[in-house]
Amino acid sequence: MIIAAEAQLTHMESDYRYENEIDGNAFWIKEPAPPPGGSSFRRWKLPALMAAALLVLFIVLGATNVKLSNRLWSAEQRVSDLSDVVQSLNASLQQAQETVKDVQRLQLAADNKDQLTSVSEALKQLAVVNSLSRSVAALKCSIEHIINNSSAAGPCCPVDWTLFGSYCYSFSQSSLSWNESRNWCESQNADLVILQTDKEWEFVTQHSVPEFHWVGLSDWRTGKWEWVNQTPYTMERRRWVPGQPDNWTGDNQGSVSEDCAHLHSDGRLNDLHCHIKMRFICQKHSMHT
Repeated sequence: MIIAAEAQLTHMESDYRYENEIDGNAFWIKEPAPPPGGSSFRRWKLPALMAAALLVLFIVLGATNVKLSNRLWSAEQRVSDLSDVVQSLNASLQQAQETVKDVQRLQLAADNKDQLTSVSEALKQLAVVNSLSRSVAALKCSIEHIINNSSAAGPCCPVDWTLFGSYCYSFSQSSLSWNESRNWCESQNADLVILQTDKEWEFVTQHSVPEFHWVGLSDWRTGKWEWVNQTPYTMERRRWVPGQPDNWTGDNQGSVSEDCAHLHSDGRLNDLHCHIKMRFICQKHSMHT
């Protein structure tokens, strides 16, 4: 039995060694040793691929950007060309509009040709009328001389006008404002009276006192007193009512000042509101036969 036990033990040891050899060989086969440098290659493989992909992407984007830039430059060039075309069209349109206006003006002138002819004829007729009027005035002047037993030649005035010196004077019987009086005198080729000499003052006051009469003196235009022919007036206190001119704004006239002069009842000057109505005196040069 001892021998049998020893033989069995020897067999078991032999089996153990065999199994260990088999297990060792099996482990060697399943887990082969990695080749030298294999772990480092795997570590850099993915970053290299990513870098290559990014490089390709950059190249593609760069090429695309160049194409886009070329297209944008081409589009800007086309826009610039279109802008020049639009400016040229606007200039042509403006020139066409001016041409249309010229044509319209020419057409209007052609349409008005007959009217202009009529106006020209009317002016000629008016000149004839004026000439006749002067002839009639001269004839009246001669008649006045005959009636007054004066010489056939010399100065004369229209009917109802009074001759003094080289002027004719009209002393109205109607009442108007200062501006209305001036306009009426101008319609008679005359002015509101302008008094320069003592003799003229004396003649006018003799025919005006005691009525109030507008004269051609005011300060509404410049704030300074002047005659209607815009001749500056030299202030003479002896010609004015004492205390005048005072430019009074009372008498319910609000802020309206007294800007027009008239002859008072004593023949001296007084300033008054221009819209007040009173008689007036016109003056113009006499005619000669």
